[in-house]
Amino acid sequence: MTYDNQQPTLDFGRDIWSVSRLNRELSAVLQGSFPLLWVRGEVSNLARPASGHLYFSLKDQAAQMRCVMFRNKRLLAAVTPANGQQLLVRARLGFYEPRGECQLIIEHAEPAGEGALRMALEALKRRLAAEGLFDEAGKRALPAFPCQIGLITSASGAALHDLLTVLGRRWPLTPLLIYPAQVQGEGAAASLIAALERAKARADCDLLILARGGGSFEDLMAFNDEGLVRAIRACTIPVLTGIGHEVDFSLADLAADRRAATPSAAAECATPAQQAVRERLLALERRLVAKTQAQLQHMRRRLTNSERHLRLLHPRNRLQQQAQRLDQLEQRLRAMLERDLERRRQRLQRLRQRLALATPARAIAGAGNRLERLRSRLRTAGQGLIEHKRQRLQAASAALNARSPLATLGRGYALVSGCEGQLIRSRHQIQAGDCLSIRLLDGTVTARAEDAARAKESTRT
Repeated sequence: MTYDNQQPTLDFGRDIWSVSRLNRELSAVLQGSFPLLWVRGEVSNLARPASGHLYFSLKDQAAQMRCVMFRNKRLLAAVTPANGQQLLVRARLGFYEPRGECQLIIEHAEPAGEGALRMALEALKRRLAAEGLFDEAGKRALPAFPCQIGLITSASGAALHDLLTVLGRRWPLTPLLIYPAQVQGEGAAASLIAALERAKARADCDLLILARGGGSFEDLMAFNDEGLVRAIRACTIPVLTGIGHEVDFSLADLAADRRAATPSAAAECATPAQQAVRERLLALERRLVAKTQAQLQHMRRRLTNSERHLRLLHPRNRLQQQAQRLDQLEQRLRAMLERDLERRRQRLQRLRQRLALATPARAIAGAGNRLERLRSRLRTAGQGLIEHKRQRLQAASAALNARSPLATLGRGYALVSGCEGQLIRSRHQIQAGDCLSIRLLDGTVTARAEDAARAKESTRT
């Protein structure tokens, strides 16, 4: 008989199911038998693949169940699951056939119990942080040696015993003032705030320790109160917290000027250790003694050097040195004066020689000779210039006489002009009866034309 993964086969009368068929039948039975369920549990093994779906387990003290929240449901959920979170989910029961596993297919999720409380606490923490109540810049340094420490804690709790034990062992010199307060349950936050206000009003401590022993998350909720956080930030005295165990962390720890893991650790932070201070003081004493001895030795050397220097600077020695210095300066001054006088004497001699060479009499004699030579040259040049001009004048006069109308008249010619003074050059300019002016060499004769035509004919003849 053959084996088929999909269909049952008969083997000697037996009905054999495949695994796939069995898982399909189980899936149908489970999905049809259970309605939508509300399930509470703690988240673990959370996985966030790139698809956007969430895979995790819900568990309690005895069992766990695989869960899947698909991406479309995750985007609509009011809470994003995280490991360790208590969730209340509404889901339907499913069966993952490839692996043969039951699983819850989650339709809705919300915080359950402490998980909701933690979510509210985280929201409050973010809001107070946005206001700057947890900023490190506003926190103050604790006093190195507090004059008096105020303890805000339960008067009957183990935290007070731990504080008194550690403080008495480390630094018993510091007085302690206890401000009893309720640290758990209803009204605890108001009691702690009132204790802080009393310590602030009295102002007789320079350090306050807010402490409580370990407990559950709900037991420590008083230290997560918003009013307590604001009271810590408003307190004018530095506040040191030591709340719960090392893993516990409250909003009061964030607001305090410093946080210690436990009440005992807070006591150690608040005070120095006796032995450490004693060793520190002894070390400082040794350093002070060594420094003082070194300083004394240095002062002795300075005193010895000052004495030696004082002997060297005795007034008698100073006066002798000043006298010698004065003699040296006098000799240098005399030598300088003599050299200066010799330079001046030599310069005067040179000036006298130059003055003898540059006497005015010699200059006047030289200027007179030069003047005489210039006069002789001037006379010669003047006579030559006059003779040259005379010759040029004679030549010009001869040329002018040769071109003068008077010379023409002297050869028997005459100049005829009309009554208006126009020069007659042609017979055609004369009319009968015109008055004519005839200029001869020795004078002018006036005439009148009688017959201009006859004159013209005679002229032609």
